[in-house]
Amino acid sequence: MQFITHTSTVEGAIQRIDFVLGADASGALWRPDGGTEPVALLLVALGGGQHVDTPGVAARAHRFAEHGYAVAALNNPGQGGRPQTDADISAIAAIRNPAATLQQRGTAIENYNAVVAPRALPEWAALLDVLAARYPEIAHKPIGFYGVSLGAVIGLHLLAAEPRITAARLGLIGGEHLLQAAQRIRVPVEFVMQWDDELISRESSLRLFDALGSTEKSLHASPGGHTDVPVHERDSALRFFDRTLRDAGAS
Repeated sequence: MQFITHTSTVEGAIQRIDFVLGADASGALWRPDGGTEPVALLLVALGGGQHVDTPGVAARAHRFAEHGYAVAALNNPGQGGRPQTDADISAIAAIRNPAATLQQRGTAIENYNAVVAPRALPEWAALLDVLAARYPEIAHKPIGFYGVSLGAVIGLHLLAAEPRITAARLGLIGGEHLLQAAQRIRVPVEFVMQWDDELISRESSLRLFDALGSTEKSLHASPGGHTDVPVHERDSALRFFDRTLRDAGAS
């Protein structure tokens, strides 16, 4: 797979490159402009229903790029304007069903995430190959992963299979079906959860954190629901990646 189209714009000190990988895997790459060499590469997997132009996603990528990182994001299969299968349409309808209880909605999201994640994995692996070949200044840099909710489900499976990724910020997930992948992870992990998450049970998130095979892992739990992650966690993510990627790349 390789880029078949791409456009480049400059937003202040940040260059953004929009691309299509293969047939329809659309995404974006943010990087410091002006010849500055990135300190590391961050892969940002999106939550359900998001796309690379979702304000929170674009702002997070821009913030990481301002701190010296190259940041790559892919729209998830069936989302972000990508073609949808009948299964995608049916699953999304179940998630959005106004008559569904929170428990039913949580189950529908968990089931859909379990289907979408395997479809995304080969695209992320291919993107890593393409970025390494196209951008020599990125090829030998440390690689980190950021993903919550659906992005974290993708991340668990990708981390279990992809040795090039050396640190990860994950969270807002749980489920017995994820425990096996979690046990295979060995890289440093910062895990975030919401203590009052209405979609993911507290016990399920704690079991998943406990199952992580990493010898270096930390748990960040905050009060509030699924979308109430506090703003200060953004700074925590930067500190985590600076320690595990920036410092590692400089040593």
